[in-house]
Amino acid sequence: MNRIIEIIVSPSGQTKIETKGFVGAECRNSSRFLENALGQLTDELLKAEFHQTISQQQQAQQRE
Repeated sequence: MNRIIEIIVSPSGQTKIETKGFVGAECRNSSRFLENALGQLTDELLKAEFHQTISQQQQAQQRE
């Protein structure tokens, strides 16, 4: 799976960063530079991929 960092900016100027294709804490590490550049973090939603290990991700990809 490709790794993607998506930045969404609302009409009011609020930003949302969403990572796709990352496993575990690497999603936070990969987007940290953007979070720092955009300012204070107001909310965080952790997806199921955050709680996976790399081996679980590899197993899921093999099933696809």
